[in-house]
Amino acid sequence: MTLYNIARRVLFSMNPETAHAVTMANLDWVVHTGLHKLITHMPDEDPVTVMGVRFPNTIGLAAGMDKDGTRVSAFGGLGFGHVEIGTITPLAQPGNPKPRLFRLIPAEGVINRMGFNNEGVVQVLENLRSADAFRLRGGVLGINIGKNAVTPIENALSDYVKCLDAVYDHADYIAVNISSPNTKNLRTLQGEGELDHLVKGITEKRADLKAQRNGKHVPIAVKLAPDLENDEILRCVDTLMKYGIDAVIATNTTIGRKRVQGLLHAEETGGLSGAPLRERSTEVVRLVAEHVKGELPIIASGGVMSGADAVEKMEAGAQLVQLFTGFIYKGPALIAECSEAVAAWRRSQQKR
Repeated sequence: MTLYNIARRVLFSMNPETAHAVTMANLDWVVHTGLHKLITHMPDEDPVTVMGVRFPNTIGLAAGMDKDGTRVSAFGGLGFGHVEIGTITPLAQPGNPKPRLFRLIPAEGVINRMGFNNEGVVQVLENLRSADAFRLRGGVLGINIGKNAVTPIENALSDYVKCLDAVYDHADYIAVNISSPNTKNLRTLQGEGELDHLVKGITEKRADLKAQRNGKHVPIAVKLAPDLENDEILRCVDTLMKYGIDAVIATNTTIGRKRVQGLLHAEETGGLSGAPLRERSTEVVRLVAEHVKGELPIIASGGVMSGADAVEKMEAGAQLVQLFTGFIYKGPALIAECSEAVAAWRRSQQKR
């Protein structure tokens, strides 16, 4: 039994949200003292430029793990090339009532209905001192933004613009979350008229900020749901390209339960992540890649549980890969495994 398997056994004996809090509370000192080196190692650099930004490797931490930006350098110390914090909202909010996080262990899945619990953009920016060391050594910081639960959906743009304004000088890229199933009506923002209005407003605000900052361009990525029909996904992608969005994140969690039927907690509401999402998420990456033909970078997120899974995302057309649930089930060693598998795959492509 590996050391992480022992740690996982302890963590999995706890309520999932408690286990997450324990992990976050201890991460800094574990990385600072080098204890993590007992279970993983720092992958060699395998730099890639995406959205005009240099990433030290292709593997990143998806949003949702470090919601408040308190442990960015610690996660970077585990080997992530980029860390995406959030989702953050203009005002602090507690999120949905507990319990709201569930493990589906036989399927290597997680269901969450957290609901954008976060300390609010002002406090999160204070917390981002945690990112200084990571960024100094070339790590990339993404900030994922959303809307407050109390903001009417028709006023959503105002929340995204407030967050964009606040984080513009602090992010290497900004991710726009319109696809979480855990904020009422949020996914309707992917509708044709709604998405056009939102993306137009966001890119117009960025143009203003850019003009005020001597042309400083902060890339924006938009995260889409896997539950849209394929033609709807492509319609969304066309809208993103029309307004100059820099990348698409494919995908968020799924409300589908086909692959976990009959399992304990399978009927809980919320977004399902992990291994059951892998196939559909990869399908969306491939669909988008074939449609955009290299003109819009794809950040793949969903069900990466091994180095082979990460390579599968790249083969489907992704430029970057993010981990979340795989990190919970497999531990920090998964980061180097994925980074090195993708690096080997990229080398093999160059030889062709």
